[in-house]
Amino acid sequence: MTPAIENFEKMLAAGKDNALLRFSLGNAYLGAGEAARAVPHLQKAVAQDPQYSAAWKLLGRALNESGNAPDALAAYRQGIEVAQARGDVQAAKEMTVFARRIEKSLGL
Repeated sequence: MTPAIENFEKMLAAGKDNALLRFSLGNAYLGAGEAARAVPHLQKAVAQDPQYSAAWKLLGRALNESGNAPDALAAYRQGIEVAQARGDVQAAKEMTVFARRIEKSLGL
């Protein structure tokens, strides 16, 4: 476990649960190569803040790297809607590219 993950886990255990902390913890787990451990934190981040387009993008990545392409595609699609509604053009473009790659790999 990295120092960052330990720190974030301590904050979470102390009751400081919010979308940014969950996003940060998910990102740290992804960076440590633990995509499956990142997923529940990123799911919680988007549940706490459904308009958090960066969390949707990271959730899609974590799901895909965990071998769950169908759920990754669903996360990207939701994230694209959120990003477009917020005017976050770059995030929407990136998630569109990732979603298309998954669609192609799934034969959709």
